[in-house]
Amino acid sequence: MKIERSFGILLHPTSFPGRWGIGALGLETERFLDWLASTGARWWQVLPLGPTSYGDSPYQSFSAFAGNPYLVDPEMLIERGWLETTEEPPPYPADSVDYGWLYETRWPLLRRAFTGFQARASAQDKADLEAFVLAEQDWLEDFALFMALKTRFGGKPWNEWSPELRDRKPAALAKAREELAYDVALHEWVQWLFYAEWSKTKAFALSRGIRIIGDMPIFVAFDSSDVWANPQYFYLESDGNPTVVAGVPPDYFSETGQLWGNPLYRWDVMEQEDFAWWVSRIKQSLKQCHLVRIDHFRGFEAYWEIPFGMPNAIKGQWVKAPGEKLFRAVRTALGDAPIIAEDLGVITPAVEALRDGFGFPGMKILQFAFSEESNPFLPHNYPPHGNVVVYSGTHDNDTSLGWFRTAPAEEVAFMRDYLARYAIRCLSEYEVAGAFIELAFQSPASLAVAPLQDVLGLDTGARMNFPGKLGGNWSWRYTEGGLDAGVATGLKALAEAHNRL
Repeated sequence: MKIERSFGILLHPTSFPGRWGIGALGLETERFLDWLASTGARWWQVLPLGPTSYGDSPYQSFSAFAGNPYLVDPEMLIERGWLETTEEPPPYPADSVDYGWLYETRWPLLRRAFTGFQARASAQDKADLEAFVLAEQDWLEDFALFMALKTRFGGKPWNEWSPELRDRKPAALAKAREELAYDVALHEWVQWLFYAEWSKTKAFALSRGIRIIGDMPIFVAFDSSDVWANPQYFYLESDGNPTVVAGVPPDYFSETGQLWGNPLYRWDVMEQEDFAWWVSRIKQSLKQCHLVRIDHFRGFEAYWEIPFGMPNAIKGQWVKAPGEKLFRAVRTALGDAPIIAEDLGVITPAVEALRDGFGFPGMKILQFAFSEESNPFLPHNYPPHGNVVVYSGTHDNDTSLGWFRTAPAEEVAFMRDYLARYAIRCLSEYEVAGAFIELAFQSPASLAVAPLQDVLGLDTGARMNFPGKLGGNWSWRYTEGGLDAGVATGLKALAEAHNRL
């Protein structure tokens, strides 16, 4: 797949402003897309859109198929008459998300709105909900019951539920569906709302000439409906605990590696079914977006397997994965699926062959570039075909200004020399983010993407995630009036100068 020369902005919808404690799909989404269109951008990149669990990471979701209930706009629920017009939000912080407070207040609000829907919704709304539940039953039925059971068991992971429900005994499941009918219906309704609102968002973006880049983690969370409903696809003990888990080995950045803890796939079982679960997952993702970035792409060629219970990722081994067979099955079922390969980390010739064999664009990160002339992240080393996506930084990086303030002196000196070759001005720290964006736009990469934080020149306080750090992540929001028309004009002029409009 070849992406035309263009650019986009990375911003998760939870970062929109608004009075309800977290960004939502409503007026602020449209304002952002209007502003984005004024810059000349043709892409909006988001993080995974699923419901977040403990830790608030969009990469650890209760479902690979469901949407995040927090993105449902309470203003819409009031307008539809399902919440009282007197409903007011608590005094949430304006520039960050307090997920604990949000959890305690948003679900009671959604329950009130669901009661209002049941009492006052039109016949058409109820018919639309019924049609959605029928169309999405392959994943929705299990997800809605999973969430209802999590509430019943006080949020405990599924392998700590009663054995008959942990093991999905048919009689126990039938009884639970009957006893928890209200909560099951609530979660079905919330998913209908999410998908209805996201469908409108996607259509609005297209009306402004903007397409959406989604994001898919390669692995799923252990405590998810995906694992509970499909234990045959994962390496699990009889009590539900995994036997082996995912991570990455020790490297330059970490002496003990990274222990992610996600259960690993039984690729042999999935292959026997022509990878039907993966085909369904990618198909569902493409309902949400026009192009999907798959995180940790190298895991499709080989993954780091760590015995369950290890304190870190040191004791592990590389295990081959059937990436070529998988993507052939995806191509047979879905055609030339529009996929970006997140090919960062320890990349071998075999990973490159898998990526290039299917024509998936890879990624380049400018913050990783300024070490030596041969660094593959430097634009002059990009492949001649230019079929890559270049980022100033991603959600896992510091902002470019923050990077500059902590970078080694030799990298900063290299950066200044390198920018000078391209006649890019960078005299002060406040010009670094703009310089990185200009270098990305000048580069041969087909697609250039910058986080909104870099477009606005923000410091470390606006960082979205710090890998390995517990707490304080995923909470950044820009505030009302944060989208500057002058910034949009400058970005458009830069894009025009480098043929990215």
